[in-house]
Amino acid sequence: MNITILGPLEAEANGRSIVPTAGKPRQILALLALNANQVMPVPTLMEELWGEELPRSALTTLQTYILQLRRRLTSAHRPAKDVLATRHGGYSLQISPESVDVFRIERLERQARAAYAAGDLVACAGLLHQALRCWRGQALVDVPAGPLLEIEARRLAEVRLGLLELRIEAELCLGREAQLLTELTGLTARHGLHEGLHAQAMIAHYRCGRQARALEIFHGLRRRLVDELGIEPSTRVQRLHHAILCGDPELESPLSSTVIGGSLVAWD
Repeated sequence: MNITILGPLEAEANGRSIVPTAGKPRQILALLALNANQVMPVPTLMEELWGEELPRSALTTLQTYILQLRRRLTSAHRPAKDVLATRHGGYSLQISPESVDVFRIERLERQARAAYAAGDLVACAGLLHQALRCWRGQALVDVPAGPLLEIEARRLAEVRLGLLELRIEAELCLGREAQLLTELTGLTARHGLHEGLHAQAMIAHYRCGRQARALEIFHGLRRRLVDELGIEPSTRVQRLHHAILCGDPELESPLSSTVIGGSLVAWD
């Protein structure tokens, strides 16, 4: 079985799609896949489907949706009730975690962070490229979202940003700033208040001989932060601004400008 959450919902068993067309069964399938091999309690599933306004027939209707999903699972190797199992107080999707793209990217992230910690920046960047290719668009883009899936969609968007930042950081440390300029221009435009991405863009432009552009990026970020949030850029981003103004020679060294999780750790 293969289930993809990072974009339009897709699920296949033996080459046959098992994704329901109706919205609420899709919600159930997505939530069970995101919690593979864990028991999802019936009240939790009903909260996702109907919020606090439960219809009188909520339990019966949920059982009908489970039956519909099991019918679609008949093409799996095991009996459908073994794949979508009834457990005390709930249901569990019994599949290999590698069957779900979300768990695959979590494994790749762990491997990438281990490679980064070991100083293997090439491997780190390669693993993160592989992880980011799993996204085919916004996570859960075609699944109606109740309170739980809304949280998951936001969480996965943050995971994607974190992977992007770490991958760009690894590539900055490898001296690939010229190849990153176009990508960073798009990312800073889409994430106008994200200090980590702006710091990376400042470093990349500075190293490519574009000091003026690096300063423009800082001032644009500062203006938006002040206008929209009433705050100044972080101390670390201000240190980077000062280093660019002064032409600090350490900025030219790929390993002197580490940015992890949006926080500069140089120029302390």
